[in-house]
Amino acid sequence: MTKLNSPTVHVKRIGPTLVPDRSRVLIRPFRPTTEDISRRIVAQLLALSEPEVAALLSSVMAEFGERHHAVEHFFRDRFLKISHLIQDRKKLTPQRQALIGAYFTHEYSPESAALFNPSIVPHPDQSGLPKDALRFILSLRATGEGHISSITFRVGVISAQNRITLTPPVEFAMEPEHVPNAAYEKDLFARKLQEVGVQNKFCRGVLEQLGDSFTIKELRRVLSAARRSVEPSDASADRAARGMLLLAESNYEVRFAAGQPVSQRVIFPFTPSQSNGIEDARFVQFQNDGGTFTYYATYTAYDGKIILPQLLETPDFLHFKFITINGPAVQNKGMALFPRKLNGRYAMLSRQDDQNILIMFSDNIHFWSDPKVLLSPAQPWEFIKIGNCGSPIETDAGWLVLSHGVGAMRKYCIGAFLLDLKNPTRVLGRLREPLLAPNEDEREGYVPNVVYTCGALLHDRELIIPYAMSDSATSFATVSLDELLAAMQ
Repeated sequence: MTKLNSPTVHVKRIGPTLVPDRSRVLIRPFRPTTEDISRRIVAQLLALSEPEVAALLSSVMAEFGERHHAVEHFFRDRFLKISHLIQDRKKLTPQRQALIGAYFTHEYSPESAALFNPSIVPHPDQSGLPKDALRFILSLRATGEGHISSITFRVGVISAQNRITLTPPVEFAMEPEHVPNAAYEKDLFARKLQEVGVQNKFCRGVLEQLGDSFTIKELRRVLSAARRSVEPSDASADRAARGMLLLAESNYEVRFAAGQPVSQRVIFPFTPSQSNGIEDARFVQFQNDGGTFTYYATYTAYDGKIILPQLLETPDFLHFKFITINGPAVQNKGMALFPRKLNGRYAMLSRQDDQNILIMFSDNIHFWSDPKVLLSPAQPWEFIKIGNCGSPIETDAGWLVLSHGVGAMRKYCIGAFLLDLKNPTRVLGRLREPLLAPNEDEREGYVPNVVYTCGALLHDRELIIPYAMSDSATSFATVSLDELLAAMQ
């Protein structure tokens, strides 16, 4: 597209605005910094009389019992996790067990610092809506104490007139249960081991003893027996065993209870690779070959030093699978999956070099290689770097992609470009000016001068853009698809 004068694009900021709510808290394990501290705490609690235990537990339950679901059950579970520190633990009364567990529990406010970088997809349930309305799920990056990021959700409706109504979130948040005995596919597991450079004779011997699918419990059992069969000084076996366990622990499943409100669900970091955060999930409603849908999200796992692109999969926002993705192209941030296969292959946008937007294709969603540069910084507002702002959106004119550009004073703006439907390596046009830039009300926050999104949604001929304001809060904007396409050059 080549035009001398770009038509004006009218972006409407429509709200509502979501701000962090410190009152929404999770009940989480508290782990003292050393085992000696834990032993001291336990010893002090064991020295209390039964009446003192009863009075203390009653006080804790009076203060926290109504703030969370099944608090005393959580306390007893925490007791079991630290019971190895206690001799004759079976002789302790249920009240003392619960009280000890309470001292190893705390509340955490997942969104006390920020609620930002949203992504929006159609809700699996579209029943009971007015004509031409659409129910959606909004995922958000919630950041709390220690700058730890988790995923939280909201539900809303877009009316026929493109007005946004959000369902008020429930007061207290909950984490999912981890699915016991989640299965691993041996062939896929072996390929991932090879990709990360762990595969060796020891690994092959362990895999030969496992079935075509296996659980982590079965893996631990076989690993334990295999490790005893080699020399204790065999460092390669130690490294291989640790690598196999780390890979298995990084691929896991969680499940929320059916009927639990979407806004109550919080996915908190679980594995070592996620210890400092699950960042910037880009959700997409992916159409499978048979016409059914799966929701995928590419996200960044962060342990405080290393960032790793990973994949999240769910059919219903109740049951989630966390999956490692591998290959030489799995680097940096901002991978975004196309919403369906193209010519029989998966397609992904990415940014391996911290500057350009790249595109790549794969026969296997878990493995990515051979990225090709698609777009480079061209305008002053994107001279530092550009990246995608979520998965491509299919239109009759081509694949519409929102982008972000970083310019002077590290100011982040949202732009857009268009790719050919049949050959998305071909760029049909791009905006010369930002679609959305931080205004005076949006430029101050945790990270100043930033507007950013992890995914928009097309409703009829209107683009609905949830966007973050300076890494602090989230709001909504809309723009006419026809105006946007007409402005592409």
